[in-house]
Formats: sequence, C-alpha cells, structure tokens
Amino acid sequence: MAQWDRLQQLDPVYRQKVHELYDRDELPMDVRHYLAPWIESQEWDRAAWDLSLAMVLYQVLLENLDNQYSRFVQEGNRERFLLQCNFRRFKQNFQLYQEKPDMLARIIQWFLTKEKEILHMAELPDQVESLQVHQSAMETDSQRQVQKKVEEVRSKVQVIDHTVKCLEEQQDEFDFKYQTHKMEGTFSQEDQKVLQGMLNRLDQSRRSLLGNLKALLTLTQEVMSLLVEEELGQWRGRQQKACIGAPEDTSLEKLEQWFTSLAEAMFQLRDFLQKLEELSGKVSYEKDPVISTKPQLQQQADIILTTLLKSAFVVETQPSIPQGKGPLVLRTNVQFSVKTRFLVKIPELNHSMQVTVTMDKDAPQVKGYRRFNVLGTATKALNMTESMQGGMVADFRHLTLKEQKVGGGGKGISDLSLSVTEELHVIHFETEFNLHGLSVKLETSSLPVVVISNASQQQSACASVLWFNMLCRDNKNVLFFASTTPAPWPQVGEMLSWQFLSAAGRGLDSDQLDMIAQKLFGKQQSYDSCTISWARFSKENVPDNSFSLWVWLDGILCLVKTYLADIWRDGSVMGFVSKGKEKNLLKVKMDGTFLLRFSESIKDGGITFSWVETDLQGKRNVRSVQPFTKTDMTQIPFVEIIRNFQILETGNVPENPLRSLYPGIPKDEAFGKYYTEKSGEESPYFKYIKTKLMFVSKESGSEGKLSQPMNNLCLQHCDEVAAVVEPLPMEDCLGDVFLHGDGNMALLGAGAPDTGADDDLLQKFLSDPNMLQGMGLIDDNSLPGLLTELSQA
Repeated sequence: MAQWDRLQQLDPVYRQKVHELYDRDELPMDVRHYLAPWIESQEWDRAAWDLSLAMVLYQVLLENLDNQYSRFVQEGNRERFLLQCNFRRFKQNFQLYQEKPDMLARIIQWFLTKEKEILHMAELPDQVESLQVHQSAMETDSQRQVQKKVEEVRSKVQVIDHTVKCLEEQQDEFDFKYQTHKMEGTFSQEDQKVLQGMLNRLDQSRRSLLGNLKALLTLTQEVMSLLVEEELGQWRGRQQKACIGAPEDTSLEKLEQWFTSLAEAMFQLRDFLQKLEELSGKVSYEKDPVISTKPQLQQQADIILTTLLKSAFVVETQPSIPQGKGPLVLRTNVQFSVKTRFLVKIPELNHSMQVTVTMDKDAPQVKGYRRFNVLGTATKALNMTESMQGGMVADFRHLTLKEQKVGGGGKGISDLSLSVTEELHVIHFETEFNLHGLSVKLETSSLPVVVISNASQQQSACASVLWFNMLCRDNKNVLFFASTTPAPWPQVGEMLSWQFLSAAGRGLDSDQLDMIAQKLFGKQQSYDSCTISWARFSKENVPDNSFSLWVWLDGILCLVKTYLADIWRDGSVMGFVSKGKEKNLLKVKMDGTFLLRFSESIKDGGITFSWVETDLQGKRNVRSVQPFTKTDMTQIPFVEIIRNFQILETGNVPENPLRSLYPGIPKDEAFGKYYTEKSGEESPYFKYIKTKLMFVSKESGSEGKLSQPMNNLCLQHCDEVAAVVEPLPMEDCLGDVFLHGDGNMALLGAGAPDTGADDDLLQKFLSDPNMLQGMGLIDDNSLPGLLTELSQA
C-alpha cells in the first residue's frame, strides 16, 4: 500500500500529526495528495546530491502540476475552481527552486522521512498505550453516552416533526368545519358539540406537543452540558498536553459531528416553536397553552443554542513557527501559523463568517510587559475547503508579530518583573454567527505563547511552555510565572518522557527517570514525594555542572531527534544510566558486551559507549571513550561509529572490542539494519573512519585508559574518557589522552614498538593531507536548515 494511503488510514491521533507536518507551505498537502504515487516513486535522496536528476524531477513536477490543473478545469465545479487557484499558486511558489532543484529534492525527502516516522510511531501501540492517561476506558464510556444522547435527540426531533404535521392537519380540519358552519350561518347544538370536541382534542394536542418540546429542551441542555463541560473540556486538556509532547488524540471529527447534530436539532426546535406561534395565530382560544408557554420555551432554546455556538469556536492548531521546536513559541518578525475551527458545520455559512486576529486583548498592567501588533492577513473567512475533513476552518499561515514601542510607566502599572521567556501572551480570535434571525458574537483564544526575538532564547522559551502547560489549566493566567509552585517529580518525569516519545517514538522508562531524579535529589528509595521548583528545572545548575537540568536534557533531545532516532526508538540506547550502575551491569557480562549512555557533562548532548573486557592479569575492566557529539554525527552516523570503532593494542593489529549490545544482543543483529550497504574502502565514511575511529590503547593493565585519535575529539570533556573503578585525577586524564611524536605531531602509533608494514602503511595513509579533510557531509534531517540555506542562495 502506498505510504500516503497508509497515513490516511491511521488513527485520528496520528492523522493529526500528519496535518501538523503539512501545516506549512514548503510542500502543500494538496500537492502531496494529488501527486502521491509519482512523489513516492522518485529517488529524492539521490536527487538531493545529483543535480542533473534533481533538475529532471523538478521539470516533471511542474508538468504534473500543469496536468492536475487541467483536470480541475475540466471538472469545472466550484470546489475544483478553488483547487485550480491553489495549484496555480503552488506552481509559482515552486519557481523559487528553479536554480536550486536539489534543495527541493531534499525538502521533499525530508517530508517523506517525517511521514515514515509518524507511521513508525503508529506501529508502536503498546509504547503509546503505556503512556496514555489511564482514564481512556472511562473516556470511551463517556463518548458512548454522548453518542447515545445525541441519537436520542435526533429521534425525538423526528417524532416531534411528525407530531407538528399531524397537529397542523388536525387544526386545518377544525378550522375548515368551523369556517363552513360560520359561512352557512347555522350552528346547531349538535354542530357546536362536534366543534367543541374537536377544539378540546386540538388543545390537548397542543399541550402534548409543548410538553414534548419542553422534554426535548431538557435533553438538549443535558447533552450540551456533556459536550461543553466534559467532552470539549477534555479535548482542551488533551490538546494542551499534546502541545508538550503527550500522545493524545486531538482530532475534532467526533466533537464536530455532535455539535453539528445538536445545533441542527436546536434550529429545528426553534422552527417548531415558530410553527406553533403561526398555528396559534390562526386558531386561538381562551387559555391557549401556546400563548402562555411558547415565550419561555423560546428563551430557553435561544440560551442553549447561543451557549452551544459560542463553545463551538475553537483553536484547532495552536500557534507555531516552522523553524521552532514545537508550538507556542513565536518569534518577532518570523511568520507563524494558527488554525481556528467552528464545530457547527453549516454549508450556508461557508465563506461568510470572517475571523479577526488580535493580540493581548486583556494585557496585564505590568512594568516592562511587551505588547505586539499582529501583521499579515489578520482577517480570514471560515471555509470548508482548507480542511481535509471539510470542516469550517480559518487557517492563518502568514502572520507575524511586531513589538509596539510603548512607554513603561503609567497609572496602575505594577513593578512586577518577568523575563522575556516568562512573559505569556494570548492571541484572540473573533467572528460573528448570523443565521435564521439569530446573531451571536463568537470569541476564542490560543493557549499562552512565549514571544522571543532571537534564536538564543528558544531553549528557555520551550522550558516555559512545558512548565505552564504541565501545571496550569487557566489559559488566561499570563502572570503564571510571577509565583510558580513546585511540581511533583512524577508529573515532571511524565512530561520529560513525552519529550522523548514525541521526538523519537520512545519515552523514558522508570530506570531512566530514576537516574535523572538521582541527579537532582540524591539516591532515595522512592522519588514520588519529591518536588522540583521552576528555578531548579530551568535556571539553577545541576550538581557538578554549569548548566540546568533542562539545558542538559534539551541538548540530549536534539541529539536523539536528529541523529539517534532509530536506535533510540528500538531500545538500543540505554541513555540515562550512572557510571556506577553501568560498571555493575557490564562486569557480570561476557567480554565485549557494551552499552550506550548519554554524557552527563556535555551541555549540547553527547553519547558514548562502554564495554567490559578481561586484561592479561584476569581483571575485569570497564572501558569507555570520550562522548561523540553532533559535530561527529554530522560527518558519520553513530551506528557506523559503532560498526567501525577500533583499538590498536600495543604490538597488535586493530580490533573492534564491541561485540554484543547489553544484555547480550550481537552487535550486527542490533545495528545491522541501519548500516550502509558499502563497507571498507567503499564506505562513504572511509576517510572519517581511518582518521578518527582508530584509538591507541595505553598499557593493557591500565583499566579504562584510551588514547584518542588525531582530531582531539572532545578534548574539553576528558573527564569522561573512561568509566573507571578508581577515578583518574584530571591532570592524569589529560596526560593519557594523546601520545605525541616529534614536533608535537599527534601519531596513532607513536611510542609503540614497530609493528612492520601495516603500521608503515597506516602512517603513510595518515600523512596524506587529503585524508584529513573528512567528508564534510551535510545533515539533511533539518528542514529549517535547508530553508535558511535556500534564503541565503
């Protein structure tokens, strides 16, 4: 089955991720949808480096856009007309890549890769299910109850519709007989008795109908309360958690069906009341129940319908920028997107309800609190063409924020001071509903956003978004960071697990969370009663380091998402494990058993491996190398580092000491599926392997000490050269990292006995300056990087 078809068959929670992926302009979802078979059959990865192939694919893409445009023209209906306009615009946008078709190839390949990640996440239901809120079964029961109630409302409306028609016929019959006798001027006693009986039955029918309408209003009030207070409230909670990585279902299809059904029922009920008023106007009598009861029912119906309509206007996709790490962090003068949705789907209102965007409508009077103007197309119509499901959507894609130049003083200004990344702002949306004589002003607002002015503030801004949405349910509390309360560690741990789950498809297990907790609170039996403050999470340094907990974890997250996603997802990376536990785990395993853990001392994220071996004296040692960082992994995949890592023991030929991934999985079985097809001298990473992955061992009896290769890899982090039984003094560590030959030139074999032709050949290879240049490979996993490069071009 085609990849695009598989994506459309996913559960709503994963389909929502697809919508979020394509909530940008680089590759419009319509182009992806209509050209899916052709897009998936091309070699975009090769075109990214082969300019001639890229140019061919670029030309064919433009031809396909023209062909699809022609099909829309031939079909000729209104929906197709809008698609015609869109495809004409898409083609104009793609002209940007005329001089850089390889850039377009890389962008398309990036989208296809992200699709595969979503599919892979969908294939891990057990992983996701373990992190779902444990009330999912209750939510299912609640949804069944709502569905049952909505169907009950529909059924009662159909019954009442039939009753109204019968009542009209009954009244027409009475009116005909009455008017006939009146015209003839004859009202015998028998005629009066018959007419009185007919009027009594008519009165009884009216009273019965009014009773049914009252019961229907009671039922709709009950259903509306379930919808607005429970289902919609729970959806808002799920959306808020999804914004910080939780695997929540944020689709709106069910809610839209229920809101639409209930609104339709309420409009029909208003029609019934109107019909009753008309009938009462034609035939009225003393103590007519319609005259006394109808106004009260009308008022109740309008209140219910107005409340329903006001609640139906929501922010479907929270504000985000394409270059950001997630939603709710915006940057001045950088375009952002946001999508609103009206859950009552009424075709007559398509393109007639205008949505207007404003910012900080009720801004607090706080000294230094910034205010912003919203620039771009700040008014847009709700329409049914911008949504794949045909919902009433206003999709704002090209908005920007510009800071207002205002004074800092004034009456009522508080001296409270917040940092830029602790300042919260709310984006407001307004529209008006007008239909069948009912006019209602609708308002909704985004979750609080953090507005930054440069990229260096993004990390702190992300921390603020995580902390607020983890703890606060009051979306208008923009002064939340003026006085925050500590968070329970279990809640923080769950939130941190979501970050890894959303970044690479696997969350944190209890052992990994315990290791992080131990760094914060020391070793304890249980961390369930521990709490952590906002300052300790994002500002204060963790013990023995010069950066905060969030800075450390965010560096690791970026490393995992960009370079280690596959092996993190399949569980190959233990990651968060202390050096002491690492030693205990490995020393009871066979020689060559190794594990992968994250560096605890590198700010921007590092990963290393440690393995166990037995020395000549029979002593079991655990040895490690300095951590590898993104600098290394932009040049060679980490699995290729594991595959090609070698140690040159004194007097021996090079060998790879890594044999089995903990607890005992053969290395090639664990990582073979990620290896490049070519190896040895044909490997695209051959130069890097020869110059940077050959390590020289110190005397064999010295546990854990390795000389580094020629490139001074991570010299500044030499405190992590080895996980040793007896920690090395810093000065000893520096002395053991490198062996130097004459003239301070670093030599892999310096100081070792002459091992013959093999070493001579190696030295000759290393003396070639061309071998030291490396591959200089470009990382294509980051779309923002591609877009920056394109704009510079």
